[in-house]
Amino acid sequence: MKTSPKLSGRTVNRAFEFGRTYVVRPKGKHQQLWFGYMALVIMDQGNCHNFTFWSQLLETLPLPNIKWICPTAPTQPISIFGGFPSTAWFDVGELSEDAPDDLEGLDASAAHVANLLSTEPADIKLGVGGFSMGAAIALYSATCFALGKYENGNLYPSNLSAVVGLSGWLPCAKTLGNKLERVEEAARRIASLPILLCHGRGDDVVPFKFGEKSSKALTSAGFRDLMFKEYDGLGHYTIPEEMDEVCSWLTSKLALEGCSS
Repeated sequence: MKTSPKLSGRTVNRAFEFGRTYVVRPKGKHQQLWFGYMALVIMDQGNCHNFTFWSQLLETLPLPNIKWICPTAPTQPISIFGGFPSTAWFDVGELSEDAPDDLEGLDASAAHVANLLSTEPADIKLGVGGFSMGAAIALYSATCFALGKYENGNLYPSNLSAVVGLSGWLPCAKTLGNKLERVEEAARRIASLPILLCHGRGDDVVPFKFGEKSSKALTSAGFRDLMFKEYDGLGHYTIPEEMDEVCSWLTSKLALEGCSS
C-alpha cells in the first residue's frame, strides 16, 4: 500500500496545517511515546479510530510512566477520493504496492511528530507509534531516524527508543535497503531500535500482506529487534489482546513499571 505525490494536480509547496494535539498525561514518572491514530475517512467508518477513541483507550492502559501525545493530521485533498479533502497524514493515490510515495506529505508529518517530541526533557525516552496511516508515519519516522535525515535532506532530530505499528505498512520499502547501505551510522541506529508490528489477517482496509511484507523489508534492511504479531480474524481495528501485547512489549523494551511481559 503506497501513496501518490499528486495532490489535486499540485506536487510541490503544499501547505500542511496540523490540527489540535491531545495529551494523555502520565500518572507516574513519565517516559514519552507519541501514538499516531488513524484519521483517514475511509478507515474511520464504523470504527471511531479518532482522538476520542485513542485518548480514552490509552488512558486505561497500565502504563503510568508514559505520556501519550495524540496529534491530529492535516486536512488535505486526497487523490484516491478524487481530490476531496480528508484528514490524513499524507496523500493516497491508489491501494497498490507499485504506486509512488507522497514523500512531501510523509516528510511533513514525520517532522511534525519530531517537533512534538523535541519539547521533552533530554533524559526522556522517545517513541513513535500508530494505527493504519499513523503506523505508516511511525515506520517512516523509524527509517528517517536510521538514515539521520528526511527524504528532503533535512536532519532528523529525534533519538527514538521504540516504534509501534498497528495495521499499517512501511512507506518507501523498496528503496530502504540501498539508502541504509550508504549511511555509515545507520547500522548502529538500527541495532538500537526495537519495533513492534501487529496486523490482523482479516484486515480488509490495509491487507495483512502489507504488514507482513513491511516486517520482512525492515528485517532485510537490518532492523533485527523486530517483532511481528499476527491475529487471526482481526479486521481493521484493535482488540484487548493486541493492546495487552503492546503494553507488555513497551514495558519490556523500555524497562517501564506497569504490566509485565
